[in-house]
Amino acid sequence: RFLRARLAAPLPGAEAQRRFAPVPLLPGWSPDLTPATARRAAALLLFYPSSSGPTLALTVRHTSLPHHAGQISLPGGGLEPGESLEAAATREAEEEIGVAPDRLRLVGALSPLWIPVSNFVVTPFVAVTDERPAFRLHPGEVEALVEVPLSHLRDPAQIRLAQRQRLEQLVDYPFIAIDQHTVWGATAMMLSEFLCLFDAHHAPPAIA
Repeated sequence: RFLRARLAAPLPGAEAQRRFAPVPLLPGWSPDLTPATARRAAALLLFYPSSSGPTLALTVRHTSLPHHAGQISLPGGGLEPGESLEAAATREAEEEIGVAPDRLRLVGALSPLWIPVSNFVVTPFVAVTDERPAFRLHPGEVEALVEVPLSHLRDPAQIRLAQRQRLEQLVDYPFIAIDQHTVWGATAMMLSEFLCLFDAHHAPPAIA
C-alpha cells in the first residue's frame, strides 16, 4: 500500500537518478532527456518475501551481450511493435528470469531514464509477488541471479565510490556493494530513485 501510494505521488525523478551518475557527467546528458533517436524500453524491480524481508531480483548480464555485458542489471529490454511499457517489463521478466506475468502484481512506475550508451529511454516498473518465484534464467542473457534484501539496498554503509575509464577520461562513480558485485550506472540510478521513495536524503558521499 505504501509503494502504490508513493508511486502515484510526485516522484523524486532526475535529481535522485543523477546522484548515482558518474562524474563528470557526459556532455549534454541529463537522465530526463528523451532524444528523438532513442528507443523505448522497460525494466522491472521485482520484490518478493524472504527470511531477510522484502528482496529484489537482480541479474548478471551475459558476457556475450552487446551492451552492459557482465554488469548487474534489472530484467528489462526494448519494446516490441505495438507493445506497452507495462507489457514489455513483464514480458522481459518472463523471458530473462522465468516469472510469468500472472504471478506478479504491478504497483507503479518510476521516472524514465535515458541511457546514452545503448540510447534507450527506460521506464522502470515496480512489482511484487506473495512468495519467492521459481526462477528460470535465460541461458543466453543471464549468467546469474542476485537476490538482495531491501534492507541492504537502504543501508548507506553499502554505498561506495570508485573510478573507472570512460573513453579517454577517468570518472568517479558511486556504486552499491552487494557481496562481490558492484551495482553502478543505470541500474544504480534507477535504484536511487526507488530508495528515495523511503528516504529523500538517500545518496552517496559527495564527489569532489
